[in-house]
Amino acid sequence: MKYKLLLTSSLVAIVAMGLLVGNINAREEERVELNKVDGIPENPTVNSEWARYYPRQYSSWKKTKESDNIEDLVEKKPQLAVIWAGYRFAIDYNAPRGHYYAVQDNINSLRTGGPVDDKTGPMPTACWTCKSPDVVRLIEEDGELEFFTGKWARYGSEVVNAIGCMDCHDPKTAELAVGRPHLNKGLKAAGLPTFEESTHQEKRSLVCAQCHSEYYFKKTPYVNKEGKEATAAVVTFPWSNGLSAEDMEKYYDSIEFSDWTHKLSKTPMLKAQHPGYEISSTGIHAQKGVSCADCHMPYTQEGSVKYSDHQVRNPLETMDRSCMTCHRESEEKLKSIVARKFERKEFLMEIAMDNLAKAHLETARAIELGATDEELKEIRTLIRHGQWRWDYSIASHGSFFHAPEETLRLLASANEKAQQARIKLVKVLAKYGNAQYIAPDFDTKQKAQALAGVNMQAEIDAKMKFKKSLEQEWHKVAKSKQLLDEENRKDVDTKSSYFGN
Repeated sequence: MKYKLLLTSSLVAIVAMGLLVGNINAREEERVELNKVDGIPENPTVNSEWARYYPRQYSSWKKTKESDNIEDLVEKKPQLAVIWAGYRFAIDYNAPRGHYYAVQDNINSLRTGGPVDDKTGPMPTACWTCKSPDVVRLIEEDGELEFFTGKWARYGSEVVNAIGCMDCHDPKTAELAVGRPHLNKGLKAAGLPTFEESTHQEKRSLVCAQCHSEYYFKKTPYVNKEGKEATAAVVTFPWSNGLSAEDMEKYYDSIEFSDWTHKLSKTPMLKAQHPGYEISSTGIHAQKGVSCADCHMPYTQEGSVKYSDHQVRNPLETMDRSCMTCHRESEEKLKSIVARKFERKEFLMEIAMDNLAKAHLETARAIELGATDEELKEIRTLIRHGQWRWDYSIASHGSFFHAPEETLRLLASANEKAQQARIKLVKVLAKYGNAQYIAPDFDTKQKAQALAGVNMQAEIDAKMKFKKSLEQEWHKVAKSKQLLDEENRKDVDTKSSYFGN
């Protein structure tokens, strides 16, 4: 009896082992099959073309459509309209949505205006740079300098696919790759390894850095294909002095660069874009070798297939895969820590914004009273540097988490410079008989935009006219060229800060 039981147990174990081995082999075959890549046969800028090779990654990428909330930050933080007076961010500035909406949100933004043809509108072609894999294609086809020439509307029928596969992957091998030359130029200027010289783990951050970094449009003369002199506004990373806010501030000051002259204070200003890579590099996660993708695109296991989740989003939504693989605290404790970091950032940010806005308004009053440029020179430098540090510290949105100490340091510095400017302004205003001047209220979007001289209705009317005319032509042309991925343009045009909410 004993031997029969042993024999039966052995047979059961053998059968179970056989089934397990068979299952493992089947899963391994599935993994190998899924990782066979023979190149993307057609239109690699069309994201759905990649689905047949990477169905899981593509399916997760499509879920970025779920991040569709419109958050009007000028409504939420009306100081912004005063701080950015004379710059188009004072008109329209929303929190970023999922990658799925990158192209449409750029089209819908009031900042890009209401062009009537391919030569009109307020923005250069560079404003498409980080919105679409079509940009990679166009730079390859036309050359970098030619791409960065002319107006934004010039490529309206060409840039039609939202941030997707070819932005970060070579279509022939699917290996990580970057198609925007400015990244390697910036890395070389900073004395850092190029993308190709970097490790795979570093590349998992650098593919993000090609877009989530500070940049400016460098005016670059060249001779175009027709043999005529032209000027390109080339996206350039200001990294030659280093990647800190002060390093870039020094760089901009040395070339006397400004993004715009403030409408109220007449200060030559800097506008930080989204220096996520630079500021996160000072944080503990980056210092420990954690990449952007580790947290925002965590690995997912399905059977034997392990893949990166392409639903790029807040890591707090995927804590089991993004955070708990390293941290030993509970999810609740980690969330409470992040909440405290956010509260501290918001506190210092509000103070800095309030003082900067009032410094602009007080400088405008001094100008009205007759203050000279010489009298205001030092004040304007303090405003320029203070606002740069404020903007740099929060423009990447997640900075309070990526590098909380650096974020708070910069906000404190920004507030100090704004206060120094205001103290000096008291003396100037007193000299011209208005020491008791009190800046007007800007506690609502309407009040703030009125002070900034923004005509919202005119901007909205121009945009809506554009959407009913030129934008429709863009869609027709893109469709005729088989560039438009109609499946992935469904329901992207239903929301903005001024319609559809």
